[in-house]
Amino acid sequence: MSTETTRRIPLARPGRGESRRRMAEILRVDHAGEYAAVQIYRAQRAVFQGRSGRETISADMAEMEAQEQVHLDRFNALLNERGVRPTAMTPIWRLAAAGLGAGTALMGEKAAHACTEAVEAVIEEHYADQVAELAERDPDLAAELARFREEELAHHDHAVEHGSRDAPGHRLLSAVIKVGCRAAIKISEKV
Repeated sequence: MSTETTRRIPLARPGRGESRRRMAEILRVDHAGEYAAVQIYRAQRAVFQGRSGRETISADMAEMEAQEQVHLDRFNALLNERGVRPTAMTPIWRLAAAGLGAGTALMGEKAAHACTEAVEAVIEEHYADQVAELAERDPDLAAELARFREEELAHHDHAVEHGSRDAPGHRLLSAVIKVGCRAAIKISEKV
């Protein structure tokens, strides 16, 4: 297998303004991802909140939502500072994320954790690629993304520790969520 087919990090494309275009793609997709994460956790929390015996998971979802909100706030600021527009897909991602969050929560705690595990696995990989890509060009942003990646990994690990892999249909559920996340990443970079 050639290096070209296994490389996840986008190669620099020639042309005037390409660096700015690539930075816009990075910020746009990261903003969209954090926006969707907030919506997922908010919907999951709404399903669990106030239900007897669900206090712990409700609190977990609230805590993760708050951490994702910090990330989202930072990307909102970066979009404004650098004059980058958010993805045009934001209204669709809002509905999709809220549906995913509510749907997995209605399936139960383990399915909600399986959702977190799948989403955070894709996001961790995505951030790792961006950190490598930006390490020399924008080391400050790369450092921020590395910190966000660590927080996403903590969410992933928390989900696994709380039974995500015991969710009914875990493999299928995880695969479908990962495909959806990867598709949303590609689309959000461009539109």
